[in-house]
Amino acid sequence: MTQFKDLDPILHSQLRLAVVSVLMGVEEAEFSYLREQTSSTAGNMSIQISKLKEAGYIEVEKKFRNNYPLTICQITPLGKKRFAEYVAALKEYLNPGN
Repeated sequence: MTQFKDLDPILHSQLRLAVVSVLMGVEEAEFSYLREQTSSTAGNMSIQISKLKEAGYIEVEKKFRNNYPLTICQITPLGKKRFAEYVAALKEYLNPGN
């Protein structure tokens, strides 16, 4: 019988998984870009970014551009590691016994 690994509860949220997936492909991303890529509301995106930051999966830098607030997100080495583990666990679910 195949023993399935637990899926990371931080990444198992659809929006958090989408954010990390986007960040895996870029060096860094602005809040507005992440919102556009995930079709998220500002409030929901803010909450999910906070959860990812608290877990240590992303770094968040807040600054200003032309007197407007700017939030920039970047995936951490831990975030990359957890994402790879999550993908590997999903592959086991899709191909049990391989």
